[in-house]
Amino acid sequence: MTKSKKITLSASRDIPFNKLVLSQSNVRKIKAGVSIEELAEDIARRTLLASLTVRPVLDDDGAETGMFEIPAGGRRYRALELLVKQRRLNKTAPVPCIVRTDGLAEEDSLAENIQRAPLHPLDQFRAFQAMREKGKSEEEIAAAFFVSASVVKQRLKLAAVSATLLDAYAQEEMTLDQLIAFTVNPDHERQEQVWEALKQHYNKQPYEIRRMLTEGAVRASDRRAQFVGLDNYVEADGEVLRDLFQTDDGGWLQDAALLETMVAKKLNEEAEAIRAEGWKWIEVATDFPYGHTYDLRRIRGEAEPMSDEEDATYAALKAEYEQLEEDYAEADELPEEVDERLGEIETAMEALQDRPIRFEAEDYPMAGAFVSIDSAGGLRVERGYVRAEDEPVAETDVDPEGDAADPMSHDDAVDGTGQATDPDEEDDDDGTKPLSDRLVCDLTVHRTMALRNALASDPELARLACLHAMVLSLFYHYGQDSCVEIIPKSTQFGAQAEGLEDMPYVQSIDLGIETWSSNLPKEPEDLWDVLAEWDSDSRDALFAHCVAMTVNAVQEPHYRKPRQIAHADVLAGTLGLDMAKAGWTPTADSYLGRVTKAQILAAVREAKGDTDADRIAGFKKPDMVEAAEELLAGTGWLPQVLRTPPLAEDLDEPEFEIVDDGDVTPDEPAVEEDEEAVALQAAE
Repeated sequence: MTKSKKITLSASRDIPFNKLVLSQSNVRKIKAGVSIEELAEDIARRTLLASLTVRPVLDDDGAETGMFEIPAGGRRYRALELLVKQRRLNKTAPVPCIVRTDGLAEEDSLAENIQRAPLHPLDQFRAFQAMREKGKSEEEIAAAFFVSASVVKQRLKLAAVSATLLDAYAQEEMTLDQLIAFTVNPDHERQEQVWEALKQHYNKQPYEIRRMLTEGAVRASDRRAQFVGLDNYVEADGEVLRDLFQTDDGGWLQDAALLETMVAKKLNEEAEAIRAEGWKWIEVATDFPYGHTYDLRRIRGEAEPMSDEEDATYAALKAEYEQLEEDYAEADELPEEVDERLGEIETAMEALQDRPIRFEAEDYPMAGAFVSIDSAGGLRVERGYVRAEDEPVAETDVDPEGDAADPMSHDDAVDGTGQATDPDEEDDDDGTKPLSDRLVCDLTVHRTMALRNALASDPELARLACLHAMVLSLFYHYGQDSCVEIIPKSTQFGAQAEGLEDMPYVQSIDLGIETWSSNLPKEPEDLWDVLAEWDSDSRDALFAHCVAMTVNAVQEPHYRKPRQIAHADVLAGTLGLDMAKAGWTPTADSYLGRVTKAQILAAVREAKGDTDADRIAGFKKPDMVEAAEELLAGTGWLPQVLRTPPLAEDLDEPEFEIVDDGDVTPDEPAVEEDEEAVALQAAE
């Protein structure tokens, strides 16, 4: 039996740095991985961890010159060279080298780079974890490997996932993005439950994993969480889940029951303070449905005037603001400190202008207030609403004897047969007798016709009279003090659309109502004089608002009005209405959860293309809704019923077809947004 030849390893030796040169045989030509500067710092921290592969430099006769070239290890040489230039390493410092003489230099270089196996990300996660367990801080680990502390925290979070899941990742049963999704909930038992469930589930997308792991939790951006405060919730031993890899709006509050208890307690405390003001009733809720005050009369209070001190402060702030604007009017960009100061002044001025409202003493015993949470998580108090049963009873006219006045007693004489007689036909010896109803009616008919004729020749006054009539009807529940029989109708839509109060266009129109109400007189009989004193721009703005409040383009199954809806399309086209720009988005509540799977796929196909639509085609309805909501976000896609048809003069074709069966039809192509993938790169 022939013995195999034993392998002889290449010799190793220390060679002074100034005897080394780079070889042109190094196959690495493209820069990749850790920078030379970072590698130099790493060598300075830990010294050289791997020897250089070198070959003797020969002269023309094939004799060694004493110099050595480096076909493999060029980046390490460049890092050492940088340390020498920085005078942190002697130029004659010995460098550990492996001396090669056989084969080709290019082969050495290629083999060293190919045979080197990259570190598996999981090994890096566990290495960071081991260093942390041995006392290294996150900042120290970050400094050692030239990454940020947040990156270290991410790696440690990944290493802390259940061992079962880490094994699945190591065996390539799970992707890195899926593993990242599991970090949102540190409960290993729950992680493993979700992983087992996903094995039988066709949808293993990261967003589905996050959804399953945060079921029952409340987002920190929820109005209830904002109302009680995240710090207060944590102080009450509430747990918060955070996602280190994605924007999570503050995380998820795990204890929903604790949150509800805290919300109820704080709301009731706030309500007690409001009740102490003397209101007849107080209603408390986290949220009231939109339009809950429509059937109630609102008492308008008056803003408390500023004190002399507040007035002086406001004037000083305003003067400073105007002076800063004047000083930097020509500047292309405001200095940071000036911009910050302007913001501070604006905030201070707004706080002074936000005056508390004062009501009359007689208002409190018959009115009440609603206490709730607004969309931003602040306290919302709506004061001064009067229920119908609490309205003061109107007094009945009585005669001096105490009996109710008889409307027929003076003007309509009744003969013995019960027939009314005309007092005009009788002799009138009493000069104090009032005019008969018939005569008054005849005379006022003449006056009415003369008024119409006069008003028809005065468009400006006619507009004022129309505005006066509309404002009385829309802003004063019991104000019928106009002879102009124009009665606007403002249909309320509170119960039809959930979440209506959070839409920007609804908040804007409500703000308009609130603003105009605060500027109108408290009593309807004072309205004419106030409107007459306003300038034409103010009246025009109020007129537009009143007309806007009468618009009704709702399509109801029990009341079909095709001509009105057609006019709504014309009005929308003239205004250039774009519901996407106005703020409407297709969400589970607003659309996707209320249509068929086919309609969801049609929407995604139109907005994002066939690839995304086909990807979610096999999903169950809840999963498809969630995926579609994410895909359609920011695309500007609208269902057909919300699209504004072009005006007739803009159409190339004779007519615009409205699809009634819910199918979507192609519109302008949506711009496809790039999806940002979360990826980790292991350090070299």
